Amino acid sequence: MNQLGVSVIVTTYNWPSALDRVLSGLCAQQYKHFEVIIADDGSKEETGRVIQSWKERAPFPIKHCWHPDEGFRAAMIRNRAAALAQYDYLVFIDGDCVPLPHFVGNHAQLAEPGFFVAGNRLLLNQPFTMKALTQKIALEKLTLAKWAWVTMKRDCNRFLPLLTLPLGRLRKLAPKKWKGVKTCNLGLWRKDYIRVNGLDENYVGWGFEDSDLVIRLLRSTIKRKSGKFATGLVHLWHKEQNRAMLTDNAYRLAQTLQSTQIRAKKGFDQYCHEND
Repeated sequence: MNQLGVSVIVTTYNWPSALDRVLSGLCAQQYKHFEVIIADDGSKEETGRVIQSWKERAPFPIKHCWHPDEGFRAAMIRNRAAALAQYDYLVFIDGDCVPLPHFVGNHAQLAEPGFFVAGNRLLLNQPFTMKALTQKIALEKLTLAKWAWVTMKRDCNRFLPLLTLPLGRLRKLAPKKWKGVKTCNLGLWRKDYIRVNGLDENYVGWGFEDSDLVIRLLRSTIKRKSGKFATGLVHLWHKEQNRAMLTDNAYRLAQTLQSTQIRAKKGFDQYCHEND
């Protein structure tokens, strides 16, 4: 039986030390049939050097998709990266979210026609994040016992996302719920992403572009499946993003909710022929 090919899309911007830890986590994956595409929203040269270093030793192909820094354009760079994907299944994560060894394999196992998979994460505090980055701690190699100790010391906010449980039908209890789904941990079929024309690039600046995508996926009959207790990530602490565009993006989301729109007005189809 052929294994499902997975294209892991990692969004990053000028935080090479965090991206280094994410790529370390991806190198420890038990599942091997995947590629990594770095969706780089205009980082400087140091990020490129980190990526090149991992390209030379990673057991999977790494593609670096970059565009100039013209502000927060996560929707655009994710669309560009998705256009480079060679596999049928996409998993989106952020460049500050470290995957544990079962992450890609569990996403592949949960992949099912007609569904997207919404994962979750635990959050490290600032001191432990700085320690992990400066000492290059392989967070993906910490045992559950060590994570329990980290939680007891309050160096992370919760322990449960690290556990793996076979929830079966419980994963489909909220098939039409859009709230809480984030592109920092989202798995979906590439054909479904194309069907809704990917992320809407009219969302500029932080906020709600992932909610807009999920609402349109649901509207196109693609249902939600929970990735909890299977696809948890370790989220590094960072300052809040600039939220200057939050009001404008909230207005765009309200318009999407009031409409019957399925396809992004400005989305993936701009790039689907770039690599022909």
